[in-house]
Parts: sequence; C-alpha cells; structure tokens
Amino acid sequence: MTHTLNLWRRQLGEVPASVWERTDLDTLILAENGLTHLPPEIGGLRRLSTLDLGHNRLTSLPAELGRLTGLDAFLYLHDNELADLPDTLGELRRLRYLNVGENRLTALPEALGRMTGLVELRAQHNRLTTLPETIGSLRDLRELWLRGNTITHLPPSTAALRALRHLDLRENALTELPEPLAGLPLLRHIDVRSNRLTRLPDWIAELPALEKLDLRWNLCVPPPALLARLERRGCVVLR
Repeated sequence: MTHTLNLWRRQLGEVPASVWERTDLDTLILAENGLTHLPPEIGGLRRLSTLDLGHNRLTSLPAELGRLTGLDAFLYLHDNELADLPDTLGELRRLRYLNVGENRLTALPEALGRMTGLVELRAQHNRLTTLPETIGSLRDLRELWLRGNTITHLPPSTAALRALRHLDLRENALTELPEPLAGLPLLRHIDVRSNRLTRLPDWIAELPALEKLDLRWNLCVPPPALLARLERRGCVVLR
C-alpha cells in the first residue's frame, strides 16, 4: 500500500506543519507552491521514495535532506533558485532519478559521485562549466541532460560512464567533442547543437552503439569520408 500526499499548486507559501507528522509517506508532492524555505523536519520523512519540490523559489536546501536514504525513485528540485546543493545529497545512494535543472548552480558537488544508484541526471539550464571528477563513479547512469549551461569540457572520469546511452550537451560552450566520450560502448545519442565545435574527431566513428549525432548550429564541417563511415554503420548525422 502506497501513501501519497499531493499538495501540487496549492499556493501554500510554506509547508504546513502537519506534513511532518506524516512519517508513513512514500510520495510527497510540493511542486508549484511558491516555497522559499524547506525546514529541516523534511529529514524525518524517512520512508519517502519520491519527493517533488519543483517549480518553487527555494534558494537553499537543508542538510537533513540527506537523511532520506529511502529515496529510491525520483527527486525533483528543478525550477528553483538554488545556487548550490548540500554535500549530504551524496547519502541518497539508492536514488535513480535526479532533476536539478533550471536553477543557478555553478557547480555540482563532489558528493554527487556517491549517488551510485542514479540512472538519469538532469542539470539543464544552470551555470555549469564542467562536472565534478566524481561523475565517473555513476556506473549505472544512462541519461545525462546538460543543455543550456556554459560547459567547455568534461572531466576525464566521464570515460567510466560505460552505461551511458543519451548525452544532451546542447547550448553549451564546447569547441570540440569531449575526448572522454571516446570508447563509451553503449552511447547511442549525442546532441551538441548550438556549441562552438570547429572539427569532428576521427574516434567518433568508432563508437560502437552510436545511432544519432546532432551537430546543427556549429561551425564544424565534417570531412566527407568521416561522414560516410558514420552513415555506413547506420548513424544519422544532423548538421
């Protein structure tokens, strides 16, 4: 039996004190309530599997969020005003989906690498220039969404993301495809639209699972021979 409390779009302004008494909850939805503060009492809801705090006005998160070690499904923190994330987020090792998009983040914490259950990470439309070196510890990560940042490179540890299938790097500041992507065995889709790419590396044709490469709105003109190699093996190149 599931226990869900859905307070979506109730114009609450703050979380009612009665919520903290619901220690039986496994799903709590507080999206679109104009929240500016999340009390430390959130850490008492230890049975939560899903927590939705999206579309609010939160500027910070309490360290007690890391006490929610039962979170194993979804954590929505998108569309707030967060400038950083607490290191205690790294305690959420069973969490599979994390959305921190549409905030004011200039960096993701090194503690992200402890969230080894992540399958999908969304950090689109922030102010990131790269990712923490610990990203390589996310061995089960399949989807990485980074659109609309100012990313110039990816750390070497990205090469360890051997389960990665989808990578969205649209609208960043890349001048070349990140070398750590070379050799990722399951990578199917790479989206680098609207970057500053001027060339395409030869190793791109060696990615064994690549099905779609989107190069639109860049300056690079791929060599015809390289394009032919990609197309022969069934990869669609959009440019």
